[in-house]
Amino acid sequence: MDAQPAAQALAEGTLLAGYRAPQYRREPKRNGPEACTVVEFDEQRLGQVEAGVQAGQAVAQGVYTARDLVSEPPNILFPAEFARRAQAMAERTGLACTVLGEKAMRELGMNILLAVSRGSKRKAKLILLEHAPQGLEQEPPLVLVGKGITFDTGGISLKPSENMGAMKNDMAGAGAVVGALEAIARLRLPRRVIGVAVCVENMPDGNAFRPGDIWTGITGKSAEIISTDAEGRLVLADALGYVARFQPAGVVDLATLTGAIGVALGSQAAGLFANNATLQEALLAAAERSQERLWPMPMYDEYKDEIKSDMAEVKNSAGRTAGVAASAKFIEHFTEGYPWAHLDIAAMVWTNGDKNPLVPKGATGYGVRLLVELAKSY
Repeated sequence: MDAQPAAQALAEGTLLAGYRAPQYRREPKRNGPEACTVVEFDEQRLGQVEAGVQAGQAVAQGVYTARDLVSEPPNILFPAEFARRAQAMAERTGLACTVLGEKAMRELGMNILLAVSRGSKRKAKLILLEHAPQGLEQEPPLVLVGKGITFDTGGISLKPSENMGAMKNDMAGAGAVVGALEAIARLRLPRRVIGVAVCVENMPDGNAFRPGDIWTGITGKSAEIISTDAEGRLVLADALGYVARFQPAGVVDLATLTGAIGVALGSQAAGLFANNATLQEALLAAAERSQERLWPMPMYDEYKDEIKSDMAEVKNSAGRTAGVAASAKFIEHFTEGYPWAHLDIAAMVWTNGDKNPLVPKGATGYGVRLLVELAKSY
């Protein structure tokens, strides 16, 4: 192996394996190890080794950011706090950052997204991060969109209380996007990349959206609400309509969308749905290089029948059959003519720590390394 990728793998692996989640105890555990010395005996290869170590540190820092965000308890990390942390990271790394509040989103017509937020006192935020190297400011961007439900009770379609605490990780798609943009900025990749994190809390109260509601979003397309617990595809619907303004070269969304994807694939791979063969192949190649696996899933037109609504254009839940594919077809309905892929990462974002030495117990940061590899090649 060449010196630079070997050094990167060494640094990246050491840091990823030594991660510790945020601690709320009097004697917190620290990230380890305290130091790592890389030895190279060939003086002519020292520059390659240094570059590799720096690249490994950059990628690992992006993964750390994603893991930290997913690990935080929901009383600490809510949409406004997520936005604050993304802004702080952008200032450190030179990314451009814009945060849209509910007033701005309402003026844009993002009513499907805002419907999900109606039951919470925590206001929704849309965080826009941009990496645009000099001379590439007008390049058609690669756009990454992350679902950021900072806590998901299910809303009026209330989830069972058992294991509801795990729903703090329903923002892992947004966390992966923010972590990937940080790594891309630190690596100074020669590619224009835009990241969009859509952060909402899904709560029940007297103002919450209901099963039976119909909402029309930024694209002018309408959606009937069958289940308020199928909210992730609703926030993505307006986010994917919003990003059309950037005339993207490709759009990839990441979402902890369905439990059914874990039934199908376990925790060995995320589900990949795409409307474009070139983007799909680029993602599969990036997954192979990063070893953050993807498995291509069907996108047959017949799945559209599962989301037909009697009163709106589509409904947000298809029931038990073909639920994973139907959810992807729902999201696709709101894309606007660009190459698009949807990654259902629901089974990939949390681990008991017994399967991969690079991923200690807790949040995995899945998606960061995959997206970095995609940005290098697409």
